[in-house]
Amino acid sequence: MDETPAYPRIPYGEADFRRIRLRQWLYVDKTRFLRRLEQERYAFLIRPRRFGKSLWVSLLENYYDRWWGHEFDAVFAGTDIGHNPTTERHRYVVLRFNFSAVNDNLDTLEREFETYCHIELRGALERYPDLFSESALRRILAPPSIATRLSELFRYVSNHDIPLYVLIDEYDNFANTVLAHHGANAYEAFTHGGGFFRNFFATLKSGTERSGGGIERLFVAGVSPVTMDDVTSGFNIGVNISMDPDFNEMLGFTAAEVRRLVETYRNHGVFDQDVEEAMALMGEWYNGYRFAKTADVDLYNTDMVLYYLKHSMPNRPVPDELIDTNVRIDYDKLRHLLVIGRQLNGNFDLLRDIIGEAQVDTRIQTSFPVKRLTRPENFLSLLHYFGLLSIRGVVRGIPRLAIPNQTVKRLLYGYLRDGYHDVEAFSVDLFRFEQLLMRMANEGEWRQALAFLGEAIARQTGIREYIAGEKVVQGFLAAYLSVTDYFVFRSEAELGKGHADISLEPLIARYPHLRRGYLIELKSLRRSEPAGAGVGGAVGGGPSWSEGTGAAGSRRTPEWPLRCAPRPASCDAT
Repeated sequence: MDETPAYPRIPYGEADFRRIRLRQWLYVDKTRFLRRLEQERYAFLIRPRRFGKSLWVSLLENYYDRWWGHEFDAVFAGTDIGHNPTTERHRYVVLRFNFSAVNDNLDTLEREFETYCHIELRGALERYPDLFSESALRRILAPPSIATRLSELFRYVSNHDIPLYVLIDEYDNFANTVLAHHGANAYEAFTHGGGFFRNFFATLKSGTERSGGGIERLFVAGVSPVTMDDVTSGFNIGVNISMDPDFNEMLGFTAAEVRRLVETYRNHGVFDQDVEEAMALMGEWYNGYRFAKTADVDLYNTDMVLYYLKHSMPNRPVPDELIDTNVRIDYDKLRHLLVIGRQLNGNFDLLRDIIGEAQVDTRIQTSFPVKRLTRPENFLSLLHYFGLLSIRGVVRGIPRLAIPNQTVKRLLYGYLRDGYHDVEAFSVDLFRFEQLLMRMANEGEWRQALAFLGEAIARQTGIREYIAGEKVVQGFLAAYLSVTDYFVFRSEAELGKGHADISLEPLIARYPHLRRGYLIELKSLRRSEPAGAGVGGAVGGGPSWSEGTGAAGSRRTPEWPLRCAPRPASCDAT
């Protein structure tokens, strides 16, 4: 065992509950939720990537599996459930699967799945020679598929009164990857009809229906309900607790929990950033997730907070990169929802509009199959489950979804850029543009950066059909003005008694030398109105801009002029 550090080690990337507890690493106690979860025999939970699902599944295994009973006092000492355990602790034989371990190669997918499940099944049962004799093991493991082996297991545990708890983590991992990279036909081959994945879940369902037992408890975790709908025609073998307010805070950190972490490490003398400034920065970039309509507490992404703390100690400044690459959802995993053929579809328009409007009111669908995935209401729900949109309120009974934080904004802006580039509607020399934005941030030379973007728009007619109206333009500008991290990008920012269409606030926590921020106001001019009216001509056929209170316009096309002004000098560094 590792030597105990002078302060609790940050368990960044760790998902083994036992290891974290025995080595006395940092752990934010969530064990109180076990009591509420025990009220649901069969439960299904959806949460975004890197939100603590695997650690929670590991906690369940360590608490309920008979195999770990002798370590209860050491592993759960000091926790809520350790002080007051339930009668269910260490009562079960636990069968645990993690489908992120299954290779998604189409040629070997079924064989990989069968092999992995067989190894996990055999390993779990071999722990208990007192419950499963050698002859029983041979009988259970003899059938040719995991589905039929599980059927034998369920019959055996039912006949011998053995309580069984099945845990499935990342249940939709390889299925989502196949869908994104190989298409709906490849995905449906194993999730529909007699597909091996559908047969697996059909067997689980039969295990929950045996009058004498079988599966006594089941917990399934993933990032979307799509696969569960396809393999079970809806999660009809249990309760979907994803939007239950009782479980809103089960995964993720509250602001109070994050503050305690920061203060703990500050008291250990290894975190010397100002507490309030660190809280404000992490709140801006990592907070804002809410999973139940009636919940009133926002959550921080677990992975992001641990990433920040790990890179801030011992006594280091703000991390160079505020976004952990592990939380990113690759554009390729959404591409099939945004592009049909070589054209951006209605979902791309919807995504672009959300970025411009910053919110959308819609019901969150709890179940939908892949064939209806591109419907607007289902697409928006999927963005919520992925953590790209979060509940910010309820309007006339309908959830209001919005982008939760700056990290997600940067991801969405990147999706817009990738989408435009994907269909060859628009491309720009991003390296050159980043250099101009660098000068805009550091030296106040903003005209060249904006003129460069305007000239690129004027040259490329492919983009015109995708840009019409101020909000669409706003989203387009957000996609490209956010390619550097010098600014915190805000839409419709409140300023005094009014709002600014776009606010570029200097990220002083990362770049304390910055002294310039910018406001951009977008205005539509009539087709007949001269471009650049009141400001002189446009530069090179692109936009022309003016500073302070003077007017400015853009001349990309007669249909799409802009109006812009940088933040006045009196607002610098605010």
